[in-house]
Amino acid sequence: MLRELDIRNFAIIDALTVSFTDGLTVLTGETGAGKSIIIDAVHLLAGGRGSQEFIRHGAKKAEIEGLFSLDNEKHPVFRKLDEFGINSSDGDILLRRELNDKGKNVCRINGKLVTISILREVGAALIDIHGQHETQELMDEKQHVYLLDQFAGKSIAKAKESYLNTYDKYLKLKREFASYNENEQQIAQKIDLLTFQLREIEAAELVAGEEEELQQERKRLQNFNKIYESVSAAHEAIQGESKGLDWVGSAMSELEHAASVDEAFSSQSETLSSAFYQLQDVSTEIKRVIDDMEFDPERLNEIEQRLTLLQSLKRKYGASVEDMLLYYETQVDELDRLINRDQRLQLDQEKLKELTEDLRVEAEELTILRKKASKQLGNAIMEQLQALHMGKASFEVNFSSLPSGRFDRNGRDVIAFYISTNLGEPLKPLTKVASGGELSRMMLALKTIFSKHQGITSIIFDEVDTGVSGRVAQAIAEKIAAISVHSQVLCISHLPQVAAMADQHLFIEKKVEKQRTVTAVHELDGQERTEEMSRMLSGAEITELTLQHAEELLTLARDRKLTMR
Repeated sequence: MLRELDIRNFAIIDALTVSFTDGLTVLTGETGAGKSIIIDAVHLLAGGRGSQEFIRHGAKKAEIEGLFSLDNEKHPVFRKLDEFGINSSDGDILLRRELNDKGKNVCRINGKLVTISILREVGAALIDIHGQHETQELMDEKQHVYLLDQFAGKSIAKAKESYLNTYDKYLKLKREFASYNENEQQIAQKIDLLTFQLREIEAAELVAGEEEELQQERKRLQNFNKIYESVSAAHEAIQGESKGLDWVGSAMSELEHAASVDEAFSSQSETLSSAFYQLQDVSTEIKRVIDDMEFDPERLNEIEQRLTLLQSLKRKYGASVEDMLLYYETQVDELDRLINRDQRLQLDQEKLKELTEDLRVEAEELTILRKKASKQLGNAIMEQLQALHMGKASFEVNFSSLPSGRFDRNGRDVIAFYISTNLGEPLKPLTKVASGGELSRMMLALKTIFSKHQGITSIIFDEVDTGVSGRVAQAIAEKIAAISVHSQVLCISHLPQVAAMADQHLFIEKKVEKQRTVTAVHELDGQERTEEMSRMLSGAEITELTLQHAEELLTLARDRKLTMR
């Protein structure tokens, strides 16, 4: 849920910090007080389109920051954060966005700088903003199949996973199959090029690890004189007359004599004896190496030529000998595919035919499961519409299919939600429903159902109750409250019935401070809330009667909420 919202220099807001609670928060106030500006700020925080016009006059930049807290460790937003390398171990998510007067955006999530597209993707998993005339997920027919699958839940999840695995194989084979359609001239040119490349690599007789060995050998040959002088000097120091080995031998003899008299020196005597014989062995080995050492300028020239050849091949076929060998293997397969394309084409045709049949069967299974779920969804929505005093309405999920032989990631189903709001009227796509009041109720019916399945943390309704009154207004109020049981709901409303159902009531007003208009937020409780409810009921002067009516409305709302939770 959205815990806290901090806004600086945004429209007519100078500096504003608002804390929110669980459940339903209702924002009320006079028209033009700034209620929608707060929602606009949240929309920008979720990755909405920004504009320099949002920056408060005279300021250099606008700043918006929102703190979200999630108790569900398996919420989909955490997977998204992991994908983008953003830490969220404590369950808190801090979104921040800055708009400056140069038109630049700075976006951060938990302090990490991100692009606007990442902010939008994360924001979409946290916030769903719905205004009466705003196109959003429920009004996008392309999303209806996903919503139906969400509603179906586990009953369709396994079948869809199996279908997607088959579909990915199908797409891969289709791409390979399409490559066979290249013209003969292009194929012949490819065969010639690959044949030349493979012969060039074969002629080089590459051996894994040889480049490193050649570089080491070249280093030895280039430094032959230095190595020879050093090794000779080492041998002379050990083996030369009156040099190291002689002195160690004398020390060994003396220590052996001491040990024969006093056993306390036995250990040192044995150690020195071992060292003497080891030095003898080292001296002998060094002498053998010196005798074998011979500088071969021709070998150095061969190494230089070989390394030059390897460097030339690396520029064409890979960064190392191992990479070139791997390239060789893949191109051998590609050449075989091109040369034997007729046989492979036949094999791929058979595989593609099998996969197409598998897809058809699995897509039909998805259709059967969706049609079953659609009936359950239809019944659930009709139940909601009945409660919203749209008992004459009818709803159904319309199924059509992609053209024969075509599939997409959802199978072959093209799904759209259809509704008729009046008895005797034909069912029409949800997107064609024109009446504002009917559209609001339809949206609330869908939201009441889908809010349980979508996992959205915060749902925002911006005056969705416009154009309704009386018992419909009360029904809408109860539906919004019902949605808030599963998701935090922020709602701008002019209806006292909606305000009465609020768990938190925020009053938005405009003030003049230092010759500037600013927006202020005040949380209402007790008598203040009763008076605001009275004002909403009367629309003008507060009277004893409207105060009594407000008290009654609040009491009824409290009783009604107890039955919901």
